[in-house]
Amino acid sequence: MRSRLLRLGPGGRAGLPLRQTRELLDELRDFDLSGTTVEMAYWRVRLAERGVAAETADGFGRAYRYVGPPELWPGDDGGTGTGRGQPVRTAGEFAAWVAERTAAELAEPFTFVVGLGGTLRLAPRRSEHMACAGGELVLSAGEIGFRRSRDGWEVETVGNHSTGYCPDTTSWPAVAAALTLVGLPHPGAFTHAAVFRRCPRCGNCNLVRKEHYACAFCAFCDADLPEHWNVDEVALP
Repeated sequence: MRSRLLRLGPGGRAGLPLRQTRELLDELRDFDLSGTTVEMAYWRVRLAERGVAAETADGFGRAYRYVGPPELWPGDDGGTGTGRGQPVRTAGEFAAWVAERTAAELAEPFTFVVGLGGTLRLAPRRSEHMACAGGELVLSAGEIGFRRSRDGWEVETVGNHSTGYCPDTTSWPAVAAALTLVGLPHPGAFTHAAVFRRCPRCGNCNLVRKEHYACAFCAFCDADLPEHWNVDEVALP
């Protein structure tokens, strides 16, 4: 389901004290919020009442916030030293990025995220997705592998396996749009689809295997898991 992105503009008026207005804009200027059309319309009006200009634009699916280990937040890249992922928005940027990769790096998948603006970000495989995204919300996250074809580079494998963001399989359209924007042919769907569900009883996040929707996190639980994605919808006990 397509959603709406709320993009905060640089302008404002005297609805807030000047100092507070500047602080708010500095915090939110480069940050997009995501939700349904009704939700975004509501917040656009509320922000306008407080002197913050905003506009809505079509996006893909829902936004995912970081739900992984809290010790990795914020800014820890898991010891890889890789930091924030490299944004790849055009065929030229991808050509420059891939030209710097070694044969050993290209032999395995890379970490990727798709930001709220639809930009693909790439980092070495063992990078944390949270670090790749710079701690921001994403439209999808996972691992992606490339191969050289007769006509150039193309996507060989792509999946949504990210224990930091646990995106749903329905996040594929955002990935497809980002890859198409870069001009990279792709399989048309996740080649490795990860199904994440949070246990409503113990609160732990499960990776569902072989369509067995039962909590496998601890032996005493074995609670039924919902069929719909709920990782960021059930409060932890």
